[in-house]
Amino acid sequence: MKNKFYKLQVTPKIKKEIRKLLFKKNSLSKITVGWPVFDEKEILGALDSLLNIRITQGPKVEYFEKMFAKYLGKKFAVAVNSGTSANILALDTLIHAHGIPRGSEVILPAATFSSVASPVLQLGLKPVYVDVDHVFYNIDPAEVEKAISKKTRIIIVVHSLGNPADIQKILGIAKKHKLLVLEDCCEAHGARLGKKMVGSFGDIATLSFFVAHNITTGEGGMVFTNQAKYRDLLLSLREFGRLPSQQYDNKRSRYKDKVLGYYDTRYVFKYLGYNFRMTDIEAAMGIEQLKKLDRLNKKRLKIVRAYDRGLKKFERWLQLPTTARGAYHTFYGYSIIIKRNAPFTRKEITLFLEQNSIETRPFFAGCLPDQPGFRNQPKRVVGALPVARWIRDNAIFIGCHPALSREQVKKVIRTFEDFFNERKT
Repeated sequence: MKNKFYKLQVTPKIKKEIRKLLFKKNSLSKITVGWPVFDEKEILGALDSLLNIRITQGPKVEYFEKMFAKYLGKKFAVAVNSGTSANILALDTLIHAHGIPRGSEVILPAATFSSVASPVLQLGLKPVYVDVDHVFYNIDPAEVEKAISKKTRIIIVVHSLGNPADIQKILGIAKKHKLLVLEDCCEAHGARLGKKMVGSFGDIATLSFFVAHNITTGEGGMVFTNQAKYRDLLLSLREFGRLPSQQYDNKRSRYKDKVLGYYDTRYVFKYLGYNFRMTDIEAAMGIEQLKKLDRLNKKRLKIVRAYDRGLKKFERWLQLPTTARGAYHTFYGYSIIIKRNAPFTRKEITLFLEQNSIETRPFFAGCLPDQPGFRNQPKRVVGALPVARWIRDNAIFIGCHPALSREQVKKVIRTFEDFFNERKT
């Protein structure tokens, strides 16, 4: 796929100055959980869009969609303005395509980010929270099987922190019960099971390009599918519910309708839609970021291996991340769970790390039905969610992104050593 866009002529001196400026900006005083890694190519691509007055959705968005669909192994991709929007759009598309009634149930993991469950509620569906497994922290297929009722229509599988879930088992369950599968890959750019990318298994899949993720467009997201019916719905719902552009005639003249008569096709609204468009400025960044994704992920894995080696001696107290055989984990973050027999609390180790300029985060919402905004919402909870609540109380993750220097990685390991030395554990 040949890129025809970048015609902006820039001298080597200007490119060098941009690199120098970015190098200064990337010299992190704090070891952050995430950081965008880009160079002059993303900047010049965005500038090209501005100079060519392409500041909303345009040809670069379309190019980025085709480029990513090919990378993922899907026929169609639809770019949007965030990962949350991608989830809303994907769910609403399934609702329209299959006539899913309000109050229908959607099974999802209890331990995940809020934007997995909030679109379910916002679209009038009912979340069914199931536990995650205690090794990979992904949705547990055995719990999914228990959760299915006559009202179940959709299963959402989240590949948490870039660690591929057991999607094959979920697909088997979905086929048996005639359910739809939405893959949330928002943290799993480039993750694979065998040779197949996550996001290429389910009926529909979503991705996020938030600033802290493996690649970024600042904000942004994308939805993937193999079905033309879904693609048409995605395009319509993304843009106010109007007719998709491929349904315009060549002259964009008239839409025939008993009530409207002959009406301008550009102002025919078939559905209640949204404005979820991505801009060409963002897509210009995305085009260059995707070219670097595999290389950036390799840098993440190098840092992860260094953490594994340095922290292995503390496995008596810390549960380090695990990847299933045949899976390629892309590590949006490096997860650590404080074991039940540890002689210290998560709060103690978190404060120690933060005081030493190492950012931490909990495992997202920990256990979503326990969050204030979700407690009194419609829901069904399957079982006591022991793993999700264990994660809620004991899990953190730290940064392993490519902007970290070798010395910063060593500092992280030394800081853990200092913490354990002070406690003589």
